[in-house]
Amino acid sequence: MIPTLKQKPPSITTTQMIEVDRLMMEEYMIDLPRMMENAGLNLALLAKEVFLNSNIQGKKVVVLTGPGGNGGGVMVAARRLLNWGANVSLVLSAETERLTPVPAKQFEILKKIGIEISEDIPSKADLIIDGVIGYSIKGNPRGKAKVLIEAANASSVPVLSLDTPSGLDLTTGIPAEPCTKAVATLILAMPKKGLFAIEAKSFVGELYLADISVPPQLYGLFGMLTKDVQKMFSESTIVKIPI
Repeated sequence: MIPTLKQKPPSITTTQMIEVDRLMMEEYMIDLPRMMENAGLNLALLAKEVFLNSNIQGKKVVVLTGPGGNGGGVMVAARRLLNWGANVSLVLSAETERLTPVPAKQFEILKKIGIEISEDIPSKADLIIDGVIGYSIKGNPRGKAKVLIEAANASSVPVLSLDTPSGLDLTTGIPAEPCTKAVATLILAMPKKGLFAIEAKSFVGELYLADISVPPQLYGLFGMLTKDVQKMFSESTIVKIPI
């Protein structure tokens, strides 16, 4: 059972999140592959326990992936879910040549274990996992990313987003056109301010927070190291955020 926090944790800006990522890698030596594995494992656990009712065998999961870090995270989740017995298909929003180095390695792993790669979202599925666009969005989604977001929104299948619904500005909370309408969003490290904006409410769904191994000292650099933050993940690596 995933515990619910008694109160909302502090939120940070997109600029601060970029700095958290930098400090994780450069100062604390927790590199991107480690963070990505933590993110993807927690995403797979949330998908299994909450959205697939822990009954994963044969369930159809469609994973929408972009070329960046969020895409890498959902590919880790795809691997975990496939290993656990789900029927997983991967849909890329960009040509494989555009995958950044760490997600590209995740993609190579998925090919080796024989994941199904699709061009479009299947008509029937139990869950869609959204990792098309992360917090670095600039402007409206275009091309295949736009097509996938629109298709996910038009589907009756529930959508679980990683860190942010694709197309949401995490600084202002203003959705792009289009923007994924998720039933839930699994946030990484700390909530971003835009997730709590009035404009974002109908896009983010339920909010969960995942432990990706951010050292408590790092939160202290941003003035956020309260007792509640220190013990936030003491019961579970995933917690639900009250709205």
